[in-house]
Amino acid sequence: MNKHPFRFFFGMLLDLFYPRRCPVCDKAVKPFGSLICEACSTKIKYVKSPYCQKCGKELKDKRAFFCHDCNSKAHNYDRGMALFAYPGVADSIYRFKYRGRQEYAAYYGERMAYMLGSRIASLQPDALIPVPIHPSRKRARGYNQAEVLAKEIGRNLNIPVDTTLIKRVRKTAPMKDLSVQERQNNLKKAFKICHNDVKLSTIIIIDDIYTTGSTIDAMAYELRQAGIKHIYFAALAIGNGM
Repeated sequence: MNKHPFRFFFGMLLDLFYPRRCPVCDKAVKPFGSLICEACSTKIKYVKSPYCQKCGKELKDKRAFFCHDCNSKAHNYDRGMALFAYPGVADSIYRFKYRGRQEYAAYYGERMAYMLGSRIASLQPDALIPVPIHPSRKRARGYNQAEVLAKEIGRNLNIPVDTTLIKRVRKTAPMKDLSVQERQNNLKKAFKICHNDVKLSTIIIIDDIYTTGSTIDAMAYELRQAGIKHIYFAALAIGNGM
């Protein structure tokens, strides 16, 4: 029996008049009522073992424990995980992020909860913290994709989502074409803790894409300074390791 019959019924009505789009093909989902087309569900590639024991990137060398990035530099977070290999979902995430496809988050959140839920639960997080975007970007876009994703994961796993603890105070340049050093410089003093008395001990940062870890590191540094002891991340997609 559905625990939220009104929400379920309302969702079915929305799907009827405004058909949900598939996160892979972007067409109306088939069969009706699903979160992804049945034919498209096999096209997405998940991160497979072996993966980096620090950031979670898939490794080509089965004998390795860490990827090249994590062997080369220290991170401010404890450990991370990711669901999808980025190349296979790049177009989907672009639409989710820049083309208003917030509806994709229902599928993404359900998959992250199903595939990563046991690992997330084992960390016993006090809260999920979505990576904040600058207020001007949120006004222009209408939403923060990491926040929408975090709320879906939190709803599926019954974990609180905190969107008030940390904010983005600098409008940073797009990270896509920046080098590692440029990314780090771009993110200096980009985040600020909003609470004087932080009572959280263990948190998981939620983001859509993990590449070099510069954004997560910049956030983790501020969160660590605020007294949070255990900092992890979970990303929807992640680049390749070596």
